Amino acid sequence: MAQILLVAAQPDTESALRAAFRHAGHDLVSTGDPRTGLLLMREFRPDLMVLDDDGPDLGDQGLIRQVRELAGPPMLVLADHPRRTRTLRAADDCVAKPVDDVDVLARAEMMLNRAVVGGEIVDDGVVRVDCRTRGVTVGTRGVELTRIEFDLLLALARHPAAVLTHNQLLATVWNDPTGLAPDRVKFAVLRLRRKLGWAGSDSPISAVRGVGYRYRVQ
Repeated sequence: MAQILLVAAQPDTESALRAAFRHAGHDLVSTGDPRTGLLLMREFRPDLMVLDDDGPDLGDQGLIRQVRELAGPPMLVLADHPRRTRTLRAADDCVAKPVDDVDVLARAEMMLNRAVVGGEIVDDGVVRVDCRTRGVTVGTRGVELTRIEFDLLLALARHPAAVLTHNQLLATVWNDPTGLAPDRVKFAVLRLRRKLGWAGSDSPISAVRGVGYRYRVQ
């Protein structure tokens, strides 16, 4: 069972997809408002977001862009053909409208299966992060991390080679992009490196001065 967040303004779309996902055994939360969708993403921490690209607030200049900036979950977008190419640049996958609920469910489950390989268990050959057990191993050594340390490592390891800004990490790990100082990230990274046994240039977590942090695949 996966946790799905659906943002769809049209009641018919919401009703059909809600029935399809729940019949397949998934846990679904839905809203028709993009701003509420962003709040639910932070609170609910879904495995997948399904977005009906029906207006500027839901398009790649609105909610999709904000989810990307906050390093949110994979996004499946329901889009009209003329907007499909542009939407795909920002989202992970797209289904052309008018949509068929069976097609949407099948595409979503394909994305969820990919996420189990690349997201639920992140393993680069040295570091293994298991979301289901919240277990971390470095080589053959198990490491006990706090909730913040685990979420910080997961956020970085899920996006290898990408630079995550201080605000992205604050929003993803602490669920607060504005209320905490960037130094909070710095000290958390220092503690995480120490627990994982990484010192200096040996650490795959590197600072990008004035921007944030990058995870280097081992």
